[in-house]
Amino acid sequence: MKIVGVETVQLAEYGNNLWVRIHTDEGAIGIGETFRNPISTIAYIHETCAPFLLGKDPTQRQYLSAMISKGIGNHFNGFPTRSVEIRGNSAIDIALWDLCGKSLGKPLYELLGGRITKDIRIYNTCAGGGYNNKVRHGYNTQLISRDDPRPDDFNEDDDLLMQVYEPASLAESLLVQNINAMKIWPFDVIALQTRGMEISGADIAKAIWPIEQIRKAVGDRIDILVEYHGLWKLPAAIEIARALRDYNIYWHEEPIWMQNFDDIKRYKEHASGFVTGSENLGSLQWYREVFQRGAIDVANFDVIWVGGITEAQKIAHLAEAYDRVIAPHDCTGPVTLLVNAHLLTAQPNGLIAETVRSHLGGFYREVVTDLPEIVNGRLTPTTAPGIGADLLPDVLTRSDLNRKVTGQVAD
Repeated sequence: MKIVGVETVQLAEYGNNLWVRIHTDEGAIGIGETFRNPISTIAYIHETCAPFLLGKDPTQRQYLSAMISKGIGNHFNGFPTRSVEIRGNSAIDIALWDLCGKSLGKPLYELLGGRITKDIRIYNTCAGGGYNNKVRHGYNTQLISRDDPRPDDFNEDDDLLMQVYEPASLAESLLVQNINAMKIWPFDVIALQTRGMEISGADIAKAIWPIEQIRKAVGDRIDILVEYHGLWKLPAAIEIARALRDYNIYWHEEPIWMQNFDDIKRYKEHASGFVTGSENLGSLQWYREVFQRGAIDVANFDVIWVGGITEAQKIAHLAEAYDRVIAPHDCTGPVTLLVNAHLLTAQPNGLIAETVRSHLGGFYREVVTDLPEIVNGRLTPTTAPGIGADLLPDVLTRSDLNRKVTGQVAD
């Protein structure tokens, strides 16, 4: 089996997402995904990666992934995490694993060693249907405050707006679906006002209000995960951590910009609950440093920003060596969720899966043929070969399609 074509697919409606499909002379197609900076990533894939991949055996994924990550075009020096190169490499790596599973007739979790558990608990990231996938300035709570009037289009199906205005009702609606963990980010709007340098007592009270409302409404029946997007300086982050000690916070995600290992360790000394990182900086080498220092509890790398499944599996094994758990990030795309379901159930240290119900009931289903099943707040991987899904045929006939091909692909 040989690679004969490399294809990139982007839709204007979901402009942040990019899908990569690798075609073989036997007709098999492997799919991968990445996110943000799609136009630059498309150029990198077709200018640098595709010419190298054509004619290669896709089942030699370790060799191919090593070459595109540390060989071709970069003099064996590697690239910064979340760079255009890493994004493209990640999508290609996922597509190669998918192809390998399809060629063997095995689901991805079998290639990863078999399932440890049949399903995994989920949490809901409380975002709206257009969060992240649409290129839209300000579509997040960093620019939405409870002090602002409710938008004219406010509705209870938008979890992003609900976490700001009706957090108790939001928590109750999740529990009705047997989802007992939720992630919100009530401190972001204040961080942007002060550039993360300080937070007053009044602002702490304002940011804690949704957490208080959730606890009053449902008690401890739901776990609350707090996302900070790395916006805070250490002193202010510590003040927030102290203020939250009595609210039984499940985890604190990216409380500061996570490049300073000593600061992460200092923060962890004040926080009650797991400290989680880093979708932004989480390379294998970064995790080695934070695990050595005991600075984080949960590795929430993003498989499409870290180098794909090959690198994600290495990080999962490293975490296990340090007796830490993994909870891969996905507020991005359906292929990432598919991969995460396989990875989490095939690792002994898989903790919890990130999901976005607005995406699961929305654009994910407009793009791929299948998704992991969610029953009673638990995620089950697909059982078909590879990742268990492909792009829907209608995707390739859409009027907003941006498709580029190097080599030969089936129509």
